[in-house]
Amino acid sequence: MSNPAVFFDRDNTLNFDPGYLSDPNLVNLFEGVGEGIAKLRNDFNFKIIVISNQSGISRGYFTESDVLAVNEKINLILKMQFNTEIDAFYFCPFHPDFSTEEESKCRKPSPLLVFKAANDLDIDLRKSYFVGDSISDIECGINANLKTVLVNYKNDLGKIISLKNRNKTPNFIAQNFLNVCNLIIEDFTGGKSLVK
Repeated sequence: MSNPAVFFDRDNTLNFDPGYLSDPNLVNLFEGVGEGIAKLRNDFNFKIIVISNQSGISRGYFTESDVLAVNEKINLILKMQFNTEIDAFYFCPFHPDFSTEEESKCRKPSPLLVFKAANDLDIDLRKSYFVGDSISDIECGINANLKTVLVNYKNDLGKIISLKNRNKTPNFIAQNFLNVCNLIIEDFTGGKSLVK
């Protein structure tokens, strides 16, 4: 039986982004991320998958090993403090300014990595969601025919207007991480089984 999933962007969605994050010691999760992921994964059996663009690799700012170390640190925090984890991380290391057009096809808003994850982990995309803080995240989710949630920590109206002008309005807009999870659970269950 196929699994529902929540696909998350990483930087500035799950964790603060100081700019091309490469040091696992600088990983700092947003408030509610651990509790929210635990609720989605442990209580509602969503697969939790991260899809991120990591062009810092092709730009020479950091290595693939650095990205893996940051991902491992995120999962270590989730396991140790919240008894949960991210099931899989997928990232595109390329950028069209530094890589070939063919290589860069994995970059969001392309849904290629979503489809790869769905194939690898037997995901039912019809029951799945994409959560991110950027226009390309929402476009990626729409391109994969997922329901989308814009997490808008800074209440950036410009981002919302830009998406609306592109006819790419997200299904939901949330201002904090637990609100993201509440919206997904309520939509998924058709009820009110919300995170307190």
